[in-house]
Amino acid sequence: MALVGLLILCFVISFDMSHTCQNADDFVGASSPGDIVIGALFAVHRKMLHPDEYSIRPVFQNCVGFEIQVFLQTLAMIHAIEMINNSTLLSGITLGYEIYDTCAEVTKAMGAAVRFLSKFNTSKNEVEFKCNYSDYIPRVKAVIGASYSEVTMSVSRLLNLQLIPQVSQASSAEILSDKIRFPSFLRTVPSDFYQTRAMARLIHMSGWNWIGIIATDDDYGRFALESFGIQAMANNVCIAYKEMLPAFLSDSTINAKVNQAFEKIIKETRVNVIVVFMRQFHVMRLFQKAIERNINKVWIASDNWSAAVKVSMIPYIKRLGTVVGFAFKSGNISTFHYFLKTLHAKPMENNKFLNEYMLLLSTCAHVKDQELSNCISNCTQESLMYKAGENNQTLKDDFLIANIEPGFIHSTMLAVQTIAYAIREQCQDRNCKNPFAFAPWELLEKLKKVKITDSEKEVHFDVKGDMNTGYDVLLWKEINGQMEITNMAEYDLQKDYFIFPDEEKKNEFVNLKKFQSKCSQECRPGQMKKVTASPHTCCYECVYCPENHYSNQTDMDHCYLCNNKTHWSPVNSTKCHKKTVQYLSWNDWFAVLLLILSGLGVVLIVIITAIFTRYLDTPVVKASGGLVICYVILLCHFFIFFSTGFFIGEPKEFKCKTRQALFGISFVLCISCILMKSLKILLAFSFDPKIQNFLKSLYKPIPIAVTCTGIQVIICTFWVIFRSPFVEQNFSIREVIILECNEGSIVALGIMLGYIATLAFICFIFAFKGRKLPENYNEAKFITFGMLIYFIAWIIFIPVYTTTFGKYLPAVEIIVILISNYGILCCTFLPKCYIILYKQEANTKSAFLKMIYSYSSKSAGSLTVSQISLETNCPVSQFPITNSCCKSEKISVNGSCHFQMPGQRLIRGKLSPKNVAGITPRKRLSSI
Repeated sequence: MALVGLLILCFVISFDMSHTCQNADDFVGASSPGDIVIGALFAVHRKMLHPDEYSIRPVFQNCVGFEIQVFLQTLAMIHAIEMINNSTLLSGITLGYEIYDTCAEVTKAMGAAVRFLSKFNTSKNEVEFKCNYSDYIPRVKAVIGASYSEVTMSVSRLLNLQLIPQVSQASSAEILSDKIRFPSFLRTVPSDFYQTRAMARLIHMSGWNWIGIIATDDDYGRFALESFGIQAMANNVCIAYKEMLPAFLSDSTINAKVNQAFEKIIKETRVNVIVVFMRQFHVMRLFQKAIERNINKVWIASDNWSAAVKVSMIPYIKRLGTVVGFAFKSGNISTFHYFLKTLHAKPMENNKFLNEYMLLLSTCAHVKDQELSNCISNCTQESLMYKAGENNQTLKDDFLIANIEPGFIHSTMLAVQTIAYAIREQCQDRNCKNPFAFAPWELLEKLKKVKITDSEKEVHFDVKGDMNTGYDVLLWKEINGQMEITNMAEYDLQKDYFIFPDEEKKNEFVNLKKFQSKCSQECRPGQMKKVTASPHTCCYECVYCPENHYSNQTDMDHCYLCNNKTHWSPVNSTKCHKKTVQYLSWNDWFAVLLLILSGLGVVLIVIITAIFTRYLDTPVVKASGGLVICYVILLCHFFIFFSTGFFIGEPKEFKCKTRQALFGISFVLCISCILMKSLKILLAFSFDPKIQNFLKSLYKPIPIAVTCTGIQVIICTFWVIFRSPFVEQNFSIREVIILECNEGSIVALGIMLGYIATLAFICFIFAFKGRKLPENYNEAKFITFGMLIYFIAWIIFIPVYTTTFGKYLPAVEIIVILISNYGILCCTFLPKCYIILYKQEANTKSAFLKMIYSYSSKSAGSLTVSQISLETNCPVSQFPITNSCCKSEKISVNGSCHFQMPGQRLIRGKLSPKNVAGITPRKRLSSI
């Protein structure tokens, strides 16, 4: 008896698995009557058989490869319809359904679509051709499905003839958002635009930019690849390779294509992240081969297979690496769990899918739960015949619950609910128990506007017919030795970011960065990317940022430019450094040294002034031009030393305008006074009457000083008025801002210094001519030497000043001012101070007259006495001389001075040296 039962069961299964449908009703997989019928298309089987032993005929073959996950979607639809029928939503109107198996084949799906278009309540399933289908009532009011985008596109174009609403729970191809080509299509899942954007976002945030793609060579794969390419480019992610696998496993080239894909994966060692847009049965084939080849990568899963339990149950799946996937947003499906637990009590006579599932359970009863899904999916006719006797009376609801893909179940139930709510709106003013109450196109308009509450959120279709519910980001983790699919984050479509339920999940997301998938090594801060010959922008070299540029992030395309006026940066810099403002400050050691030297000069001036004041009536002081002239010269020297202080410290407008003018005017006045002294010396000891008369006409002390100084005042005044010096920031040094005085006009500065040099040169000429004067009158020699020091200093100054830059530029001019000022001061006054302090015997009138006589006796054999009178009471060496020292109105005759000695007659005219051998002539006023 058992043998008979076994034979009958094998016959039934064999007949069911190998024979084509005999009539239209055999084509329906599951059905239930109702006032309003909803059609549905699900790929319950993986593929349709294509016999090779005879030629192709227009016959629908049976399908193989039972898909548990899609079967569960059909049950979810049935459950949702039962819930609505048992509720008060439609007020007594019942929903029916007709579910068809597409076998993932466009051809079979089109056959079901033709039946949907057939006229209602006709036994022949006729489809009438009309120019206007407004009043046409087809077999169904709406269609749910299909599972795959490629099938959906074909079916949608057919349903567009009558504008029958089509709501897909899984088709996500971006092209389906085009309402011109697919006007009656809607879906309860987001478009692939958002999925590919989320993928590219995740890849970018994980620091990957060099990835591979494997996709099926069908509409879904091609459109997904195109969309992802755009999003990847926007996120600076480059695609190293794209491998396309045949859309059907029955394709004879699939093994070669898979091997080719793996060759590319193995060759591109830098690619460690692979995005996969494929159906579940393709992924099964791909991963089985990958495990054999020990390929370990990060796999980015599309919504098609990211939650596929049977894929996660592949033996040794953990060897593949890490799987991160995107699944449609799930909701509360607890009622569906209860439905599955009570499934054994449901009628099965109109559900061929459920019957087949039970038969498959019986066939695979000997298989462990971990391998049950694969057994059901891969069960062949031969295995069914040999194993059919091992019957299993339970439906294994725990197995069904374990294989639920929450996103697909939720979107399927959501599709039923949206249609139900649209029907409620449509039936408010008409009797919808009458199948002719409305046409499908009228329901479409209501469906586009429907709004329902899902998980306390209001959801609706947007203008493109998409319901943007979001995505769950899944992470496959090994827990207790088994691969578990866990929720890691939620992707918000509107805000384009990831939401993490807790810190642990966020850390899991961050840990993805430990995997490296880059064409080039990451450029550190301070570097920038330099594109190489590769066509990919992700392949580059890292070069250092040049001077005054920086980068503060990794993998920067270019370095930012620092503000050269306020900031700077060295090569390979991560930030700009603020330039320090520099100038010759008061606390700078070199400035302090210069100030000390200037202070010593002032102290020297004070000492000289004190000495000259103390020895006011001595011949040396008088020979220096008198106290007034000395005071004026010393005061000029003081102002010159004082002017150096204006070159130190933070430049201010007043300082810049004052420093050169104060120095220039003081120096000119000093040189003018020294010029008068030189002229006076020449005048006193010039024995050529013609030269003497010329010098006498030039010798106008006060006009000379005023005129010379006034010219300099005019030069400085014009300079300050028209091209005034000003404070300037010098950016020539990269690290600092030099705060300095811009002279305003180099020409004006040159004229001022040139004028000083001209006066100094004239003074030098006069002093040089008087270099052979008596020793006590040897001031001309020192003036000559002082002027030489001045010339040498300022000649050296010109090239040094023009080639020096930085904060010590003012110090160059200070040094030159100090050298020239010290040179003239010391050469003018120190020899006299030496005589006053250490050679007092030479600082007497007799010594001066003796020196004059000695100089006169060595001259051209005669001494021409000036009209300027000698001082009274001039001492003599042997004989007293009268008190009438060359007063022109008394004893001057023909321009000669008359000496009268006691007891002798008045000597007139020229004196022979031998006649005055014992007489020391008086010193002239012109030099005393």
